[in-house]
Amino acid sequence: MPDVISVSALNRYVKTILDADDVLFDLALRGEIANFVCNARSGHCYFSLRDEASSVKAVMFRQDAQRLAFRPEEGMRVVVRCRVTLYERDGAFQVYVSDMFPDGIGSAQLALEQLKQKLYAEGLFAEEHKKPIPVRPSCIGIVTSKTGAALQDIRNVLSRRWPMVKLLLCPVQVQGFAAAAQVAAAIDTLDADGRADVILVARGGGSREDLWVFNAECIARAAFRCKTPLISAIGHEIDTTLLDYAADLRAPTPSAAAELAVPDGQAIRRELYSYLENIHEIMQTRLGLCYNRSAAAQRALFALPCAEKCRTAQTRISLDATRLSAGMQNALARAAGRLRQDAALAHSLSPYRTLARGYALVRGADGDVIAPDTLRPGQTVWVEGMHQKASCLVQASEGTNRENTENL
Repeated sequence: MPDVISVSALNRYVKTILDADDVLFDLALRGEIANFVCNARSGHCYFSLRDEASSVKAVMFRQDAQRLAFRPEEGMRVVVRCRVTLYERDGAFQVYVSDMFPDGIGSAQLALEQLKQKLYAEGLFAEEHKKPIPVRPSCIGIVTSKTGAALQDIRNVLSRRWPMVKLLLCPVQVQGFAAAAQVAAAIDTLDADGRADVILVARGGGSREDLWVFNAECIARAAFRCKTPLISAIGHEIDTTLLDYAADLRAPTPSAAAELAVPDGQAIRRELYSYLENIHEIMQTRLGLCYNRSAAAQRALFALPCAEKCRTAQTRISLDATRLSAGMQNALARAAGRLRQDAALAHSLSPYRTLARGYALVRGADGDVIAPDTLRPGQTVWVEGMHQKASCLVQASEGTNRENTENL
């Protein structure tokens, strides 16, 4: 007889077997959602996956459910990534879902419409949030595949229209499982870098499935929070993704995005030449008008009665200035003549001129001139000639009767 075990031991044993199976640890499972319930308090989702013959219980925890880009609904066909185990307490065989994808274009389109309505309600597509595209950018950030034709198309257009612009490439995958996260991260990187004046997110044409990655919620949210103006250029003109709604401007193709991002240099050059010709023409016209007005004003000035008065007054002032100058010259000449006469008179009366004829001055010890009649014996005097003086001692003094002599 086999050993008797408890229900808990049985459930634990079955759970251990299931958890040890590598195939059941990471399984892709296709089915239709049934009995879907999302717990409002915990955020966990509980449902069943069924096909034509069977069903299995499934659980998706809140942290995984929050990453979904669509809202699961009753009857939707999906593919889930999950692990198979046993809920030990109830002995319930169930799958724990880590990710979920719509199965088939119908379900995928339904999920896209749900996400579109959700983002629209949050205002991610509102026109008031659209930023203007700069007219003449100096640097353009590009998010695309570095090996794709879209990059070459953009380079060709930019080199032709605005060759002085700088390009800042952030290469990404544009399809595949990891593409959405890479594109969103590239947008954030270029926006944080700050060098780009505008960002282009581009991908060449492809099937609807190839372009589906640009419907990812993370890309739309990255475009919305990007502070740098962003242009989307995904596929061809008929292709539309959620990125086109969230971007500041949608271009039908990558080449068209390049044309929208920069001005036409040739057109600007032609416009500048036209402005230059207009400026020259206007300047010539203005110069002609000014010359005509100046000539007319000159003729009018000389034709006025006051012009003759002005000319008469000008002539009178000129004559007065000439007479005043001549009078000043005559006065200066007369003053110079009087000065010469006074100088000659002063020279003739100079005592030095008398000394030059052989006469001498007699000075006392104090230097004052004294008369010879006042000399006394024993007195020391200085006898000063024209070029020399001598100290003399008076030994005798005699008087002369000039009056009697003059009377003879």
